[in-house]
Amino acid sequence: MATRNVYESILKTLEKPGGGEFGKYYSLPALNDPRIDKLPYSIRILLESAIRNCDEFQVKEKDVEKILDWKNTSPKQVEIPFKPARVLLQDFTGVPAVVDLACMRDAMNRLGSDPDKINPLVPVDLVIDHSVQVDVARSENAVQANMELEFQRNNERFGFLKWGSSAFHNMLVVPPGSGIVHQVNLEYLGRVVFNTDGILYPDSVVGTDSHTTMIDGLGVAGWGVGGIEAEAAMLGQPMSMVLPGVVGFKLSGKLRSGVTATDLVLTVTQMLRKHGVVGKFVEFYGEGMSELSLADRATIANMSPEYGATMGFFPVDHVTLQYLKLTGRSDETVSMIESYLRANKMFVDYSQPQTERVYSSYLELNLEEVEPCVSGPKRPHDRVPLKEMKVDWHACLDNKVGFKGFAIPKDSQSKVVEFSFHETPAQLKHGDVVIAAITSCTNTSNPSVMLGAALVAKKACELGLEVKPWIKTSLAPGSGVVTKYLQKSGLQNHLNQLGFHIVGYGCTTCIGNSGDIDESVASAISENDIVAAAVLSGNRNFEGRVHPLTRANYLASPPLVVAYALAGTVDIDFETEPIGTGKDGKKVFFRDIWPSSEEVANVVQSSVLPDMFKATYEAITKGNPMWNLLSVPSSTLYTWDPSSTYIHEPPYFKDMTMSPPGPHGVKDAYCLLNFGDSITTDHISPAGSIHKDSPAAKYLMERGVDRRDFNSYGSRRGNDEVMARGTFANIRLVNKLLKGEVGPKTIHIPTGEKISVFDAAMRYKSEGQDTIILAGAEYGSGSSRDWAAKGPMLLGVKAVIAKSFERIHRSNLVGMGIIPLCFKPGEDAETLGLTGHERYSINLPSNVSEIRPGQDVTVVTDSGKSFTCTVRFDTEVELAYFDHGGILPYVIRNLINARH
Repeated sequence: MATRNVYESILKTLEKPGGGEFGKYYSLPALNDPRIDKLPYSIRILLESAIRNCDEFQVKEKDVEKILDWKNTSPKQVEIPFKPARVLLQDFTGVPAVVDLACMRDAMNRLGSDPDKINPLVPVDLVIDHSVQVDVARSENAVQANMELEFQRNNERFGFLKWGSSAFHNMLVVPPGSGIVHQVNLEYLGRVVFNTDGILYPDSVVGTDSHTTMIDGLGVAGWGVGGIEAEAAMLGQPMSMVLPGVVGFKLSGKLRSGVTATDLVLTVTQMLRKHGVVGKFVEFYGEGMSELSLADRATIANMSPEYGATMGFFPVDHVTLQYLKLTGRSDETVSMIESYLRANKMFVDYSQPQTERVYSSYLELNLEEVEPCVSGPKRPHDRVPLKEMKVDWHACLDNKVGFKGFAIPKDSQSKVVEFSFHETPAQLKHGDVVIAAITSCTNTSNPSVMLGAALVAKKACELGLEVKPWIKTSLAPGSGVVTKYLQKSGLQNHLNQLGFHIVGYGCTTCIGNSGDIDESVASAISENDIVAAAVLSGNRNFEGRVHPLTRANYLASPPLVVAYALAGTVDIDFETEPIGTGKDGKKVFFRDIWPSSEEVANVVQSSVLPDMFKATYEAITKGNPMWNLLSVPSSTLYTWDPSSTYIHEPPYFKDMTMSPPGPHGVKDAYCLLNFGDSITTDHISPAGSIHKDSPAAKYLMERGVDRRDFNSYGSRRGNDEVMARGTFANIRLVNKLLKGEVGPKTIHIPTGEKISVFDAAMRYKSEGQDTIILAGAEYGSGSSRDWAAKGPMLLGVKAVIAKSFERIHRSNLVGMGIIPLCFKPGEDAETLGLTGHERYSINLPSNVSEIRPGQDVTVVTDSGKSFTCTVRFDTEVELAYFDHGGILPYVIRNLINARH
């Protein structure tokens, strides 16, 4: 059991500059270990955490030594425990987390233990930000109208979270309408340094959204984990992680005038994707750092999941301290942060000579080489320089269907579809823009690109340009601060004039909350097979994510979103073709409306002020009238409503006893789905709107829910019945069992029937049959989603056999008791001649002590073929989770045993 910290001897007092003391801290210099000076700053945060939590029970002295010896140990894939300082949730992931905590209280109660012992043991920040659906756009009243609809649809869900905010200690809930979680984290929640009970330590955070990495731009170590891992961290469990390699990314020079932070991040994303950084930290350094604002750094850090890294880390320096002051942190807090980080060798002072740090590998970028660009049409790392966009678009029309292809026959590429938009003659062509959205914390947290977009709008309005009325334009700021500085600058009116009215404060188009497009436009697209385009300032553009009818989706800076909305098409060369015709009859080109970097900097300087941040965040937890009117019970245990279609008690702890069930193998399993490469969590997890013909729709209609009240899958994450039915329900799903047909169906192997994935899974379950999934490379890439693991578990999937897994998703599968296996290098289902019509058996020892992390097993099929796979339980802790049937039963049993 826990003992006193073995590093108590290095606990030092941190003096205040003017006398007195801030508190005590575990001093890295006091270790007198020369290896520390060579460590990347991101690794020093892991080191401090291990030292502070070293009790020889959860964290051991040998773990500290592994981190100190990072240069030698990191290439060996060694395991270390990590205890983050806090946990970050948003409502889509927060609801199932609070559902699980409520269920755990029920389980504790049934097992005769005090349910009130289930509480977060580290601070939990929950921001309700994912429920803004762009139902109303291009209207002065959009914010209020969308908020009212939001509360109508989500009243029950919001009420549940409000119950959680009072039922559980150590949990801060930020009400809806406040902003996007990662922007609120950056501007307000990020502590940088904690001072808890007189002990100072670096802020670090794990969040249930992969873009938690945005906080890395503030020098706070943070990354995305699965909901189930986050829940374990909340309950005081150390996270088991592989000590990562660190890629040193040196920046030099400065961005040319007119080049945006978005152009930079899309360039960095492509470079890092090519370099290969999955499972690694990326740490930025070099003289170019002084040229990057904190908001620019946060934009780069935000897109870590898109380049595949665990973190894109910017150590704290003078730029960080300036931003903390700008955003309203007190002088005393900033002084404490600087004093602590300097004392503990975690502050970079670029005015001093730099000690050369050791990195696993190195990259370098001269900022002057970055050029304007977009990414798409289907992946964030498929960067297209703006000057090549027209040529690239025509190549995409020609190419066979794939990440860069739509296979449109030559003779129909230039067809024009005439239709009537509210009695106005209109037309659509391939590449025409139907959605233009300034959205996502990636960019809305950055005043330079937001005010840059507003300047483009101003210049366009002055020249008499307009946006076609059938393009759905929207602006969704990540916090109320954006509205304040847009109004202060006097530029919001120009955005409004072009249809970029504020629609709400939260995640919108970037996560599929784009709302309906006009029926006439939708019909013109679907009836004529038009490849319509969306242009958005988000971080994800996987097919089917933004809107079912926009097959081409391009990520672009906010000013470029405005430019493409004005042009009305992505089929344009901005250098040689006009965007439109001005009021004087003259052609207007891109260069006529594009602001210089100096123009943007001047507006930022005069419009973005500390008082705006203070005023916004002083009021943030007070909520709004609709939130404050929600009436909720004040009880320790939640009273489940069996008729609710939003909040439902899941079966995770049904029949749970104090004895772990032990490991399970797989016997004569059928293949539920047979996939190729790059199956994302968007394909697996229920996301976006609920299709009228889907199993989830059928479930809701049987319970009297009208189609217009279906809401999104994300809003119903607290109901396992809906989510199980929405698993693998993506309309773009490519399942090899269907031989070329696309959609959320599969073949029930015993009968040969083609039915929905859910119906097939239920049929197998009712017949007592195990199922497995075959997959290619990068299975589970994309946003971290606990339902991408919970859903398959509820469908009865026992194992996934893939060429490779995305890091978080593999961990989530283990957390839900599903076995992840990898084909041997050079092998996959195709090379082994597997069709998915075989039956599969995987024998594992019944005693967990006989299973080793990363061991080989033989998979045997009824066709006579057998092959060797690696079992991807990567750590001893993951084996313990598997032994207990998952991470949550493991935590419950440990909590009860610890108190007996």
